[in-house]
Amino acid sequence: MENFSEMEFLLKVFWYLAIPSTLVFLVQTIMTFIGADATDGLEADFDSNLEGAQGPFQFFSFRNLIHFLLGFAWTGISFYSIIENKTLLIGISLLVGLGFVGVFFLIISQIKKLAEDNTFQIKDALGKTGEVYLTIPSKKSGIGKVQISIKGSFKELRAITESETIKSGTLVRVKSIDSDNILVVEKL
Repeated sequence: MENFSEMEFLLKVFWYLAIPSTLVFLVQTIMTFIGADATDGLEADFDSNLEGAQGPFQFFSFRNLIHFLLGFAWTGISFYSIIENKTLLIGISLLVGLGFVGVFFLIISQIKKLAEDNTFQIKDALGKTGEVYLTIPSKKSGIGKVQISIKGSFKELRAITESETIKSGTLVRVKSIDSDNILVVEKL
């Protein structure tokens, strides 16, 4: 490898971009794996949702800049002696830098597909069976409570019945949900 001071200007620029971006990338990666990195820490001064596009994260971010610079600079360094036309070299480096950002988008979108939404929705109780916890009075004359397992956790929900009184400990099935988010149940 030749002496740094004897390098051509464009090759120096590639090295000046590659070294700091690689160091920042390594720090970001280490912080991500130890759990110390919740976000980039830097945000753009404008909305980058690109008119209705529902992306998994912000397009213009410090992390994406680092990914672009990694691809751009290391491609320029790698192909500097192979590609004689420097305009073509810069063009290819730009494409690879954008490719790095695109691959990161793809990886993050695939990871986000693994996320599970365990928030409780009352509609998830429809058709489920449960056990009466507090006696449910007959013909909507009062409110009782039932225990139902929804998405792996037990919920204690208010319930009414359209038939006779249902005693504690009886198994019931949820028929519907009224406008006040009270379960309408029937005996099994």
